[in-house]
Amino acid sequence: MPHRNPIAVTMGDPAGVGPEMTARAWEARSEHGLAPFVAIGDAAAIAAVWKGPVARVSDMDEVPSAFAEALPVWHLEDSGPLTPGEPTPAGATCALHALETGIGLTRTQASSALVTGPVSKHALQSIGYTHPGQTEFIAERCGVMASNAVMMLAGPSLRVVPLTVHIPLAEVPTRLTSELIVSRARVVSRGLRRDFGVAKPRLAIAGVNPHAGESGRLGDEEARIILPALEQLAADGISVDGPIAADAMFAPAIREQYDALLCSYHDQALAPFKALHFHDGVNLTLGLPIIRTSPDHGTAFNIAGRGQADPGPTIAAIRMAASLAASREHNCAPAQ
Repeated sequence: MPHRNPIAVTMGDPAGVGPEMTARAWEARSEHGLAPFVAIGDAAAIAAVWKGPVARVSDMDEVPSAFAEALPVWHLEDSGPLTPGEPTPAGATCALHALETGIGLTRTQASSALVTGPVSKHALQSIGYTHPGQTEFIAERCGVMASNAVMMLAGPSLRVVPLTVHIPLAEVPTRLTSELIVSRARVVSRGLRRDFGVAKPRLAIAGVNPHAGESGRLGDEEARIILPALEQLAADGISVDGPIAADAMFAPAIREQYDALLCSYHDQALAPFKALHFHDGVNLTLGLPIIRTSPDHGTAFNIAGRGQADPGPTIAAIRMAASLAASREHNCAPAQ
């Protein structure tokens, strides 16, 4: 196996489930064949919820040797008194600093990939954070326009991309444009080739309306917005079928024909995805110069520190980060 630098895993909010999930992922490292990783944040957040061995590190070169016997932790700062489930401004500050550190380590290639733990947007906003989420912050730090950073949810049997994300449903018909579809489909096609090794990606796009508009009787967004986008993508040489009725697109016989399914809005993509991959789905960002994945869940403050949270999504995010890093390395290597 080729040598690859360790993965940077930010713990997220110290009061959420992130620290516990990171520690339990380390416990399962052999079972799941996890590559070496380091937890970044407040070491006390780990100690508050887990009694296993910890090795403090301050250099990524220390991680591989420490990983076999203890969870490597890059301690950044004391975030004050910690009570699982009770976020604080100091904890949000630590989470933000962990994110900054993880991005820096990955951009400089000291880390091969970045896995981000769950944060509280409300807690971050209380300390002056103005980005909608972590993705936009990472894109900015990487010099990428937020509109070119595309969210994909990926599991063992399905990849979906919501074309519009965290907006009210009533705004979807005006925010979904032909230009947006073309832009995101291009990023997805490029990401599938570069990060998943798919030589000729096959995409499909769902209609906005029931029955994909039924020839205009149930809405005209398909004819007015989606079809012109498909014509442009076809001219670009990108294979996209559609618009397909969303209630049929996720049937096994249809979804299995495609490498990724593009959906008009958040729940059209995430509802079927979570039905299939609630415990092993990964949220990843395409269009960045670095590999970034995250478990597809939030801080879960209501169960933090109780030993009830499932580490499966964090394990899946770490495994996929390693896989994507290897794939990008292979697909971007200079020809011999």
